[in-house]
Amino acid sequence: MNTSIQSLAVRRLPLRLTRDPAHTITRFFWLGSARARKIIDRVTGLDEEQAAQLLAATVQDFNHLRVELAEIFLSHYEEAARRVVMPSSLTAARKQLIGAYFTLEYAFASAALFNPCMAPAIDQEGVPPGALRFAMSLRCVGEGHISSIVFRRGLVDAAGEITLEPAGPYREPKRKVEKRLFSRAQSRAKLAALGLRDVILDEVFARLDDPFTMQELQTLLYRFQSDPHGPRIYEEEIHQVQWLASCDYNIEMPPHVNLNQVILFPICEPECRGMEDMRLVRFTNDDGTMCYYGTYTAFNGWQTRPQIMEMPFPGSGAPPMDSTPGGPVAYIRSLQGRCAKDKGLALFPRKVQGRYLMIGRIDGENLYLLESDNIRVWDHATVVQQPRFTWEFVQVGNCGSPIETEAGWLLLTHGVGPMRRYCIGATLLDREDPTKLIGRLDEPLLTPGPDERMGYVPNVVYSCGSLVHNGILVIPYGISDAATGFATIPLDSLLARLC
Repeated sequence: MNTSIQSLAVRRLPLRLTRDPAHTITRFFWLGSARARKIIDRVTGLDEEQAAQLLAATVQDFNHLRVELAEIFLSHYEEAARRVVMPSSLTAARKQLIGAYFTLEYAFASAALFNPCMAPAIDQEGVPPGALRFAMSLRCVGEGHISSIVFRRGLVDAAGEITLEPAGPYREPKRKVEKRLFSRAQSRAKLAALGLRDVILDEVFARLDDPFTMQELQTLLYRFQSDPHGPRIYEEEIHQVQWLASCDYNIEMPPHVNLNQVILFPICEPECRGMEDMRLVRFTNDDGTMCYYGTYTAFNGWQTRPQIMEMPFPGSGAPPMDSTPGGPVAYIRSLQGRCAKDKGLALFPRKVQGRYLMIGRIDGENLYLLESDNIRVWDHATVVQQPRFTWEFVQVGNCGSPIETEAGWLLLTHGVGPMRRYCIGATLLDREDPTKLIGRLDEPLLTPGPDERMGYVPNVVYSCGSLVHNGILVIPYGISDAATGFATIPLDSLLARLC
């Protein structure tokens, strides 16, 4: 076990990523049924010439977004029409104008850009000699302190220097609606257990088919909410209903979008306040094909839920994330099982001994190895690391998926010490049995530097995943929940301290 890390040549790169209010998406804008009804009445009160001129001026004013505004306005009109009854015989232009009033431009990274993860890209075509293309995920924060996830691509050369491809333009994620059916009796019982009032349950379930879809239920609730003669429906009750469905959905993107234009923004109720700290990993299947998985934390303001994003395997009929000519870009699913809890679960990049493995802190304090035959269900876990050194007395957690080396699984960790300071450490696990700990650093590998201590959450360095290229460990890291930096270290020197 080492006693000092002074001889480890950790090098911070000059590259730094910071907040950027120039990157925006459109979002649905809703102020409630009563306000919406007044807005719609005002818009329909305009004559045709006024409406046409206003729509044209709005499109012109926002053409810098480089998106199909007509399609977006119609989509948001349809979403509003689910919530309130629209006038009949509206023209397409009038629907677009109404939709424009239920649309806003959102700067998703205006407050922070941090907690990055790097993984080797699946597509290495055209990469210069000695370089490696990587895929990268980042957590970004915008208005309302809502977290979303963006992606980037770049190159790391033989010396460990990093270049990033340009980002954007971004487009509002489009959810693919799936016809999942729900039982009336079972659903009513679950909602009653959540505390929904009988007067609401009686009105709602008397009008639903058996079985029904979640969209049918939500539309009915919105219509009740806007009906002055019906039962009073509260926003909290609508949120409770949305918990009936798991946070499972698909994201579709326009043709030929690339990774640098992809954003995952909260869509379902369990993640409505944020999608946090994705651990992106290039996963190699048993047959040698690859895909991306990304585990992240869904947050609704008071509860967290572990989620997983899946990119399709090449050759499966859907394209990989690196270059998407069209169709679904991401499959979002909820993780299940008694060990699928807490924050920061990270998937191993392949099966070990025929089983999926994850590393995570399921009790808020210690690191566990999770095992499963089903990538979505996790019921078995073993403690592999507990707080031992002063800089991690509060808790230990992972800093991304383990990296396979000849010496074992290299796992970067984070420890929390006095004054809630977050530092990055390192652990080595056995390749065949990762419950066996070979070695760990007794001092941090990376601590907040003098210019890294100030931010939304001070005194934090934190990573969601690193990679190895040409004998160099490349560590992207979040800086006090505000920005992103990069550091490198010779792999052999680090492993020598862990073996």
